[in-house]
Amino acid sequence: MSDLKIGIILGSTREGRVSPQVGEWVKSIADKRGDAQYEIVDIKDYNLPLLGEVDATEQATRWNNTIAALDGFVFITQEYNHSITGALKNALDYAREAWNNKAAGIVSYGSVGGARAAEHLRGILGELLVADVRVHPALSLFTDFVNGSEFKPQDLHLNNVNEMLDQLIRWSKALKTVL
Repeated sequence: MSDLKIGIILGSTREGRVSPQVGEWVKSIADKRGDAQYEIVDIKDYNLPLLGEVDATEQATRWNNTIAALDGFVFITQEYNHSITGALKNALDYAREAWNNKAAGIVSYGSVGGARAAEHLRGILGELLVADVRVHPALSLFTDFVNGSEFKPQDLHLNNVNEMLDQLIRWSKALKTVL
């Protein structure tokens, strides 16, 4: 087992969200690989208020420590109004330096596979000095979910997830050497 630690970041906090199902699916695939330690990181567990609205020193410190301890990330992002959720953007902003010089993969979902959210996320990650990998599993609300709430991924996504993780592991190893 590698000493790499990869966080699977759940990008939604709303009630009835499906990101935990998608995150657990990605983790089940990742855990079979034996190339890193994978863990689910649920931004909902950190209770981050909007950045700058109130003193959130305790939540921010805990969040930053979690992100800083990880070597790479898989973002589970859903598309809301052609972009990522406000909760994910807020969480990204809270840990500005903790993200630096690490790698990330993106698994998205939405009516067009969450492609627009993934592209917005790539721009934000670039500003945070996160190297995002090319392969991007995109899940459709129409073919990978039953009634928009029960996750039933098509088998074809398994190869994409593994290819994304292959790239993520290579980049995470390389970026560990960056000071």
